[in-house]
Amino acid sequence: MKKRIFGIETEYGLLIKDNNDTDFRLDPMQVANKIKNHIFSKNLGVLDLHYRANDEPPNNGGFLLNAGRLYLDMGHLEYASPECSNLVDLITFDRAGDTLIQEAVEELGWADNVSFIKNNVDLETNATFGCHENYLVGRGFPFDEGKNLKLLSSFLTTRIIYCGTGRIGSCDPHPFRDWDGVSPQEVVDEQVDFQISQRADHIPNEFHRWVQYNRAIVNTRDEPLADPSKYRRIHLLVGDSNMSEFATAMKMGTTTLMLEIMQLGVAKKEWILADSVQSMRSISRDQEFKWDVILASGAPSTALELQLDMLDTCKKHLAGTNQETDWILENWESVLTDLPKGPEAVLGRVDWASKYWMLSEFKNEENLDWHDPWLKSLDLEYHNLNKESGLFWGLEASGDGYRKTTDPAVDHAKKNPPRGTRAYGRGELIKRLIGQHSHMGYLIDWIGFRLSKTDDPFLMLDPFISYKEDVIEHLKQFETGYLSPDEFESRGNPLPNSRKKKSYE
Repeated sequence: MKKRIFGIETEYGLLIKDNNDTDFRLDPMQVANKIKNHIFSKNLGVLDLHYRANDEPPNNGGFLLNAGRLYLDMGHLEYASPECSNLVDLITFDRAGDTLIQEAVEELGWADNVSFIKNNVDLETNATFGCHENYLVGRGFPFDEGKNLKLLSSFLTTRIIYCGTGRIGSCDPHPFRDWDGVSPQEVVDEQVDFQISQRADHIPNEFHRWVQYNRAIVNTRDEPLADPSKYRRIHLLVGDSNMSEFATAMKMGTTTLMLEIMQLGVAKKEWILADSVQSMRSISRDQEFKWDVILASGAPSTALELQLDMLDTCKKHLAGTNQETDWILENWESVLTDLPKGPEAVLGRVDWASKYWMLSEFKNEENLDWHDPWLKSLDLEYHNLNKESGLFWGLEASGDGYRKTTDPAVDHAKKNPPRGTRAYGRGELIKRLIGQHSHMGYLIDWIGFRLSKTDDPFLMLDPFISYKEDVIEHLKQFETGYLSPDEFESRGNPLPNSRKKKSYE
C-alpha cells in the first residue's frame, strides 16, 4: 500500500507544582477535566452527547475542529490526531494538540501551577501512560503469520535507539506473560542510572490484543476503524512520546517503510530476535550504548547492525517511490550513521540523546548522582509543554531542534483538518455543528456519524476519501426533514429539488 494514513494518540502526564504563595487546590483529574472543558468552551470542537463506553460518559471528550479528538482516558488528558496522509501533516497536527493544551493552561492562569508533561512514565510511582501509533494497511497485509509478527517486533525493538526519549532509573514490574508454558520472570532489582526508552520496562509481551496492563510490542487487536474488508489498522503502543519533530518523523516514517517491505515479502527472516521483550529491555538499559542482541538463529548482533540492514533493504526496494520515502531513507541513514559518534552528534534529533547530554552536563557541573531528585525533576522538565520552562524548547530556540513544521502551520492545524483524508469531511461536520447546525443532535465516531436516532448512519469507511461535499449534502437533506421548507430556506439554504415536494404534516 503506497498511499499512507497514520495518526498518533498521546496521553499526557500532569504535574501540579506546590507553590507556597498560591492557593491552588485542584487535583490532577479536576485540572484535566477543566482543561478539556475550556478548550471545548472556545468552540474548538463538540463534546460527545452519548456514552462511547462504560468509562466514557457524555461530555467526557469530543471531536475537534481539526477532526482530532480530545478526551479523558483513565485520568489522563488524551489527544488523538486526525488521520493524516503525510509526515508533515502528522507532525503538525500532533504538535497542534500540544499547543491547544498549553494555551488552555495559560488562558486559565495556571502556568505557574500546572505543567502538562509529554512523556510516558511517572518517575515517582513508575506508572506508565502511552503514545499509540496507528498505521493503515490493506486487509491482505500478512499480519497473522507468526514470522511476520516477529519481524515487526524485531524492528520495533531495535528502533528505540533513535526513537526513545530516555529516562532516569528503571521499573521492574511483575510482568504478565501470555505465552503458553511461560511463567512470570523473576524480578531482578537492578540499579540503572539512565536508559534510552521510557516504555521498555512496561512491555512484558511480544504479542497481545490488550492495550492495558498486559502490554505488547505488537498489539494484535483487529479494530480497523475503516472498511474491514479492505483495511486493517496496525495499532502500536510500544513507542515513547517524542518532543523532537525529527524523532516523531523517524518513528512513524521508518515503521511505515518496514510495513511496506513486509507486505512486499522482502523483509529478512534473519532479523528475528531470540527474545524481543528481553532485547528491548537490555538495549534500553545498556549504559555503554553498544545495544547487543541475540538473533533467533543464536548469532550475536546489535540493534544498530539490524537497523542498518533493514535500511539497506528498504533502500533497495523503495527508493524513488516518492519524495517522502526518499526523505525518510536519507534521514534514517543519517541518524544511524551519527549515533555511534555519541549523544552530541544527534542533539535535537534524538530525544534520549538530547536529554542524556543535557542531564550529564548538569550532573557533572553540580556533582550530582544520577538518582538525585534534582536530576529527576529536570528529566520531567525536558517534556514540559510550557516553552518558558521546558528543556527541549531551548534546543529549538538555539537552532539545534530540527523543525519539520512551522508555527503558522501548527496554528492553522488547531482549527482546520488535514486535506486528503476523511478527516477533512469530519472537520467540516464539526464546523457546521458549531455554526449553522448547532441546534442538532449528533453521534460522531471515527467511521461516521448520525444526527438523530432515526437518521441513517453516515458511514465514512474509506480513510482516503474526504467526504466533505457528501457531509454538506447530508446535513442539508437532514435539515429538510427536520425543519419545514420555509424554515429551512429562511436560514439561507437552498432547498434540494428532490425534497421540495415532500409533505410536512
